[in-house]
Amino acid sequence: MQNILDLRYEVTPQMLTEEMQNGLAWTRSSINPKNAIINIDDPSNEELHKLAASLAKLQKECTQHSPIEFDIPNLVSIMQRAKKLIDKGPGFAVIKGLPLDIFNIETVTKIYWILGQIIGRPVAQKWDESMLYEVRDTGQTYGYGVRGSYTNVELCFHNDNAFNIAVPRAVGLLCINSAKTGGDSRFCSFYSIHNQLLKNHPNVLKRLYQPVYWDRQKEHSKGEPVATFAPIFRWINNQLFVRANVSLNRKGYEILGLDLDSETQHALEVFEECLSDPAFWIELPLQPGDAQYLNNQEIGHYRSEFEDYDDSKQKRCLVRTWHRESGHVTYNG
Repeated sequence: MQNILDLRYEVTPQMLTEEMQNGLAWTRSSINPKNAIINIDDPSNEELHKLAASLAKLQKECTQHSPIEFDIPNLVSIMQRAKKLIDKGPGFAVIKGLPLDIFNIETVTKIYWILGQIIGRPVAQKWDESMLYEVRDTGQTYGYGVRGSYTNVELCFHNDNAFNIAVPRAVGLLCINSAKTGGDSRFCSFYSIHNQLLKNHPNVLKRLYQPVYWDRQKEHSKGEPVATFAPIFRWINNQLFVRANVSLNRKGYEILGLDLDSETQHALEVFEECLSDPAFWIELPLQPGDAQYLNNQEIGHYRSEFEDYDDSKQKRCLVRTWHRESGHVTYNG
């Protein structure tokens, strides 16, 4: 079928057939999410003020800045701690205390951009190669060609850009404004979900190692394939690589005019049930001035439906970055 970009990579993918236990394999009862919170201390706060003063003098575009330009050893240490939490467990970190009440949004965004490069190399997030992306409700209806991040709908457990050629390794979110109600952040471990499927639904897990279709959300040039074909789970070099967004799987079959066969439909339903089980997820609210980073290949995230403020200046707004060391910095990678 010419309308499909095949991302299978291996004809017969290797499957992890034993329970995985590492820092990234956790459940609600085995983790304290507060251990992933890092507060800006006094020495780091002093560096923030010096950094803001330097940025005001330089007057450069946000994405032209690099951490090597500045003497910020304490801030670098904080971000290195966050990177260790992302890579080794639990797979997410929240930096609290970026002073939105003191610095303007432009300055805080520049600081966020600079510090995020310690987590990993920033890469493009849209087909137009945008490196910074605002997550806000634009009033559009969630559907074909409209990203869920532009709406206020519930976004069930997924990882960002799951349908693309090169999935980001990490995702960053800087909270400018939180919602009036809702918009809650949740995380789950794909390792623990994998363990559950292996134990109770081995045939489902086997199916999820085989490719399924994915809607590309119109993030491609005219005439390119509208869907990709890739497995949800891959096990390579002792690491789990996951693509998860069941709504895009169903949409992929729909835009190709294909019916979901019973085996695939059952596998997706069981996968969803495991992801939505409270035993496997934790909640960590985002407040203005928080910078949240997460492992986008081994950890899933969720956002609840939200209600916004009427005042446009108070509406929920987050600035997002994607980070990936492999491939090109372009959207397709």
